[in-house]
Amino acid sequence: MRILVVEDELLLSRQLAKALAEAGYAVDCAPDGEQADFLTRTEQYDAIVLDLGLPKMDGLTLLRRWRETGIFAPVLILTARGSWHEKVQGIDGGADDYVAKPFRIEEVLARIRALIRRASGVAHAELRCGALALDARTTRVSVGGAPVKLTSHEFRVLSYLMHHGQRVVSRTELIDHIYAQDLDRDSNTVEVFIARLRRKLGPSFIETVRGLGYRMREPSAGNRP
Repeated sequence: MRILVVEDELLLSRQLAKALAEAGYAVDCAPDGEQADFLTRTEQYDAIVLDLGLPKMDGLTLLRRWRETGIFAPVLILTARGSWHEKVQGIDGGADDYVAKPFRIEEVLARIRALIRRASGVAHAELRCGALALDARTTRVSVGGAPVKLTSHEFRVLSYLMHHGQRVVSRTELIDHIYAQDLDRDSNTVEVFIARLRRKLGPSFIETVRGLGYRMREPSAGNRP
């Protein structure tokens, strides 16, 4: 999963980016509205954290532009505490949720998880595919109750596939959602991550759909790892 943090307060932006990265997300940051507008037109995001008080282009204008141009990634707005009119304007402008400053990072993480689940049609923080379980709150993965240790990129690949259930996900889509903007993207690494996941989880959970991509599947009784 890939997140964009739009915040002009450098320390807060770094704190959010660090916490989100530790929670298993690929993170890009934009310090102003113009940079955020450029990134959302050139990159794909699963959720956006948006401060409304931005230089160059304010957050509300940016949010309305996104919705008018068909960018529908879930947006969590950051507002000043007690500023109810900002919250109302943000929600009316197309935001999905808000959190008031000052806030605890844990609350932002919880709300981001909820927004991504909602957008993916997932009801619970723990995702399951047969004996395979992924807990988005703790970034823990297990098979049949036994913990499985994954690298950050392996976790991102698995998380993205599990959030999209039985839908076929192309290699290009995976690349767009597991790497931050400043990282080199090599399409061959996706195949490497898939191969590693199959070795660690068992070969039956991730299916290759020839010419299209990958999808999760629950192993049949006779084909379980």
